[in-house]
Amino acid sequence: MRTQGDLELVHLTKRYGDTVAVDDISHIFAPASYVCLLGPSGCGKSSTLRMIAGHETVSSGGIVLHGMEISDLPPAQRGTAMMFQNYALFPHLNVRDNVAFSLRMKGVDKATRHKKAMALLDLVDMAHLADRLPAQLSGGQQQRVALARALITEPRVLLLDEPLSALDPFLRIRMRAELKRLQRELGITFIHVTHGQDEALALADECVVMNRAVIEQAGPPREVWGAPRTEFVARFMGGHNVLDWHGARVAIRSDEVRIVASGGVAATARAVEYQGDRVALTAKIEGGEEITALVSDAAFFAQPINPGEALRLGWDEGRLHRLEA
Repeated sequence: MRTQGDLELVHLTKRYGDTVAVDDISHIFAPASYVCLLGPSGCGKSSTLRMIAGHETVSSGGIVLHGMEISDLPPAQRGTAMMFQNYALFPHLNVRDNVAFSLRMKGVDKATRHKKAMALLDLVDMAHLADRLPAQLSGGQQQRVALARALITEPRVLLLDEPLSALDPFLRIRMRAELKRLQRELGITFIHVTHGQDEALALADECVVMNRAVIEQAGPPREVWGAPRTEFVARFMGGHNVLDWHGARVAIRSDEVRIVASGGVAATARAVEYQGDRVALTAKIEGGEEITALVSDAAFFAQPINPGEALRLGWDEGRLHRLEA
């Protein structure tokens, strides 16, 4: 059900010559939600984000925000703001002036724009570095400045294009928590493009999985991960095996597959990967399909299995999840 506060894509299409980058997608983004648009390279997620932002023209269809069609409006008049992957900070301006830049362009007086910039720098924990130039900041600090700069226009929707991809893994996890906190505090919609499943699962209220220019599945992270509708979503989100089972394509979670003493299916171990609290055992079953079992480290090392050894794998038939064609 739609409300006036929603962002809605209506039969949105983007063509580059004969190539269709986004193919007739329709979707309603709930207000004040954290949405992750995810999928492999070339699936259409960044083109979709750029059309919402106004940095890419719409070939056909529309974009509606708060009940108003915004597809033909310039970026600054849409009620959206975009934070770019490379941060795009002005090297010659200090942090405060970078954040205040869009207000300066609108003719806001210096005292007012500086006061607002400092309030936002405070929000992202960067007020103490207001006089520094971008080159004097770390990657994580630059990202916080870019975030404050995007938020100064008081957007209804903040668009983030792979904002964490340039950060090291430790900082990425810290910044995930920061983004989630900010979104909750500000109460606005964040639409975050990523190709990282773990990032999407950690952040999103809704995951929108794109493949080949269309939305393949959308819903709460637990639903998309736990009940993938298609083989693509099952494989892309990870954690599932996809098998032919009695004439149907099915998915079974890797953590539902067990090493059994009898019954189940015969298999040959192919690879063993230690992952700390668990071991990922990949095996080939009759018919040649590969299957991965996630086994607790205690259970595995009580009876270790080496690549090349025969074993039997079993699962509860009720946990098999049938996939759409």
